[in-house]
Amino acid sequence: MRRYETITIIDPDLSDEERAGVLERTTSLIPKEGGFLIMLDDWGNKKLAYEIKKKVRGYYVRIDYCGKGSLVDEMERFFRIDDRVLKFMTVLLEKDADIENIKEEMSIAKSEAEAEAARKKAEEAEKEVQEAEKKADATDEVPEKDGESDTDNIPSDSSETETVETEETETETTATEINKEEQ
Repeated sequence: MRRYETITIIDPDLSDEERAGVLERTTSLIPKEGGFLIMLDDWGNKKLAYEIKKKVRGYYVRIDYCGKGSLVDEMERFFRIDDRVLKFMTVLLEKDADIENIKEEMSIAKSEAEAEAARKKAEEAEKEVQEAEKKADATDEVPEKDGESDTDNIPSDSSETETVETEETETETTATEINKEEQ
């Protein structure tokens, strides 16, 4: 079997459902003709180098697959007939493609992609935790000074405060006694 790559430019004005119909038809041809779909890569809307059918933008899709020449002929016939496809180009990547090696490469790439996604997710979670800690630190009312605990700022019952209170009480008592004597 041979390995091919087909790049198609689809009309950018199509809705997602219409575009999915074109891609579904294309990908369903591959197993019918005895081929194997390796990857369907959506590149999205891009500006064209020159106008094609009075369009300045196009929706690019890359299809990587293995198959025989009859599969390529059928896909290109479909692209020529369908007006939704602006342009297409098929390139032979390998004359003798080993499907088992390709499947291994796909599984390795898939596991690497999953590991990368898990790593990114862990990094995002770590960033969220750090941001939450920063917000919590920013909302503290009294910032702690180095070597000073929160309890240092709380007044305790010391002898000075008791003395002041005692003197005030005696003064009040004395003033009350003086007022009584004068009467």
